[in-house]
Amino acid sequence: MEILDKVYVSPLPDSPYVKPFRLNYTQNGMVKSWDLLQVHDSVAIIVFNITRKVMIFVKQFRPAIYYNCIHAKDREQEFIDTKKYPASLGIALEMCAGIIDKNKPIEDIAREEVLEECGYNIKLKDLHKIISYRSGVGVQGSLQTLFYCEVSDDMKTEQGGGVDDEIIEVVEMSIPQIEEMLKSEGPLASPPSCLFALMWFLQNKADKFRK
Repeated sequence: MEILDKVYVSPLPDSPYVKPFRLNYTQNGMVKSWDLLQVHDSVAIIVFNITRKVMIFVKQFRPAIYYNCIHAKDREQEFIDTKKYPASLGIALEMCAGIIDKNKPIEDIAREEVLEECGYNIKLKDLHKIISYRSGVGVQGSLQTLFYCEVSDDMKTEQGGGVDDEIIEVVEMSIPQIEEMLKSEGPLASPPSCLFALMWFLQNKADKFRK
């Protein structure tokens, strides 16, 4: 996961995932515009293993985090110095998640993500919808739906770690470890949706697993 080389910045070609555009509008008589990104909606899943009482996370390299750890002047080089800026700077700890890019119910997509990323073969009835919210409200405003599911060791398969060219590491943390993580002053390499998910879990589910 952390072997990185030949890193450089280039113009954005046509992308199936991100489409930049400008929205023009008049608000209270004032002409305005705002630059936006059209992206896919997504699902995220809180996965808790009740056999060993651990939260299941995914850890992966996120280019956006990596890029924003690079000093502005160093971004202008032909190639980024990966000794000065190792791949570890871009490693994020997140909930299991995925974009909605298939014509099927979001519950089916969430179930697939749990299997592909974490390796647990859950049933649709194991998924419980928590809430939907808007993410990246400054430039994208896409909709993410958060689910919760409880898994056990006997649901684990040989899958997990992502599909195709994904490189995903499955990480487990106990409830005390989660609490310590949330006490950190950061910066944490985790998105706000992950931190919200952990706080929801601690408030609504954790007590029954503390015994």
